[in-house]
Amino acid sequence: MHSPLEIAKNYVDIGIHKTRLSAFKMILLGFFAGMFISFAGVAASTASTTLGQTSPGRLIAAIIFPAGMAMVLIAGSELFTGNILIVISVLEKKVSVLKMLKNWLCVYIGNFLGALFVSVLVTYGHVPNLFGGDLAYGIVNSGVTRTDLTFGDSFAKGILCNILVCLAVWMAFASKQVSGKVMISFWPVMIFVLCGFEHCIADMYYCLCGIFTAAEYGIEAGSLTFSNFITHNLIPVTLGNLIGGLIVGVGYWLAYLAHTPYYKYNVEQEQQDIDISEEY
Repeated sequence: MHSPLEIAKNYVDIGIHKTRLSAFKMILLGFFAGMFISFAGVAASTASTTLGQTSPGRLIAAIIFPAGMAMVLIAGSELFTGNILIVISVLEKKVSVLKMLKNWLCVYIGNFLGALFVSVLVTYGHVPNLFGGDLAYGIVNSGVTRTDLTFGDSFAKGILCNILVCLAVWMAFASKQVSGKVMISFWPVMIFVLCGFEHCIADMYYCLCGIFTAAEYGIEAGSLTFSNFITHNLIPVTLGNLIGGLIVGVGYWLAYLAHTPYYKYNVEQEQQDIDISEEY
């Protein structure tokens, strides 16, 4: 198991690698992550619909949704909310702010395209027909719930959500085994779903699929329109997720890397070891 200090040191290199990807690869890997999170959303909605009761349904959705994070971490993809931790590499002056922003933008676009792709196929592949069409109503209600929120509520829930998501990513790097990464990342993600916090990439799927399903099945959607999705959900939740991720990234940088002689010494020592090995 890696210590928190080792996680912080390792993430500096991870951030460097992420920002060195081409724009195409960032978008492509972002597309995969958008799909993975959307698949988790489909599964969570389907499972909760089978119960028919709000409280047990939320619990079962919270148990299933972490599968999306497991796919993101293990299969290889780029998730905007987790990539906010690249700020650690920026604070260590190993990555420029411009490169970090480029990564965030490309990955965000890829995530949106992945969520859109799954939303379209789920709707027009008529997956909502499950359970006599009850799933269609569940999908629309999921979107309505998110667009009914005020800007402030969406923003606050976005902050809380991404603190937990970034903790899931951070904790996953503590384990050297696949099983450990999956098990340890499960809990923070389960908590944010159970508590109703808002994740911008998941909401891309829930709201888009809700909009498409309402149109396809003739279901009254109320506040669930594309404009409300952008203004009441996507913008405030994204901003909240950004703040939540920065709290974790900047906080752990301050705790483990800033003005830490141990870390600086080891970086210098490792470079000396590399230089010596290259001589021989």
